[in-house]
Amino acid sequence: MTAEPAPATTPAARPIPLLVGAVTTALEGAAMAGWGVYNLLSGFTGADADFGRAELGGAVLLLMGLLPLLAARALLRGRRWGRSPAVLTNSICLPVAYYMWQSGGAMAAVGAAVALVGLAGIVALLNPRVTAVLYGTPDEG
Repeated sequence: MTAEPAPATTPAARPIPLLVGAVTTALEGAAMAGWGVYNLLSGFTGADADFGRAELGGAVLLLMGLLPLLAARALLRGRRWGRSPAVLTNSICLPVAYYMWQSGGAMAAVGAAVALVGLAGIVALLNPRVTAVLYGTPDEG
């Protein structure tokens, strides 16, 4: 018995909440990967005093940024597996936003924006229309 792969969703079949969830997840993944690239480059240019820490941290952030990017791609293709890492990525925004908020000043405003993006992603991805597209409608019976 083989499991059938989920059909790729056409652009017309994608509900707006699915697009919102995929876009927020992709933005978060791109930000994480971008910060990883920045850390890698700062280690090589000598801007960071601890070369090993900068390189390792940059590599970890770069790899961690790839999962949300892959999850966003999977969501756009209608693959079920993309929702769990996408919800997790959006959930991680909330404690990050809290600590940014605690810093005060301009970081508090950035923290509020991060929290709003994370909440928007969670709400969008847990929308019943997204569940119906990814998992189908439950059988009546």
